This record gives sequence, C-alpha cells and structure tokens, in this order.
Amino acid sequence: MELEKIKEALVTHVYHIPSEKKVPLHQHQDQDEIFYCIKGEGFGVLEDSEMELSVGKVFLAPAGVMHSIRSDNEIYVTAFLVPVVEQSD
Repeated sequence: MELEKIKEALVTHVYHIPSEKKVPLHQHQDQDEIFYCIKGEGFGVLEDSEMELSVGKVFLAPAGVMHSIRSDNEIYVTAFLVPVVEQSD
C-alpha cells in the first residue's frame, strides 16, 4: 500500500466510556485498532485477555481479533484504525 493511501485510510476517534456503557466485543478485519488512554482508567479486552489502561498507556487490537474497552468508573481513549499493510516479498 502506498504511503498516501495509508494516510487517507487512517481513521481517528475519541471515545468516552462510562462505567454503565457496555462496549460489545467486535473486530476490524482489515484494520489494527490502537487505543491511547487520555483520561481515567479501565481495561483493554481481547478475546482471551485483558490489559489495564491508565493515562498514557496504549492497547493494541490486531486486525481480525475480537476486542473491547471497559471501565469500572470511566475512561477516555483516542482510537486509531490503521489499515493492515501487506508485506511484499
């Protein structure tokens, strides 16, 4: 994938996830999702594991892997969807 196409394909979001919000497990088939915690605390959830998130921590959900974010209080994260780049031989 050319650099310009990668730049055009990047998607960014800022999410506020309060304790009562239940984000369902989901996946992105052709994109990695990178979460960066900007406020609060919570957990990055993969199919079979969890990772603590706090301000400045990063959580990576690889393409095709079921994932979610949860918090017992609230958490704010930025999320970046990055297209999977096929490696050439």
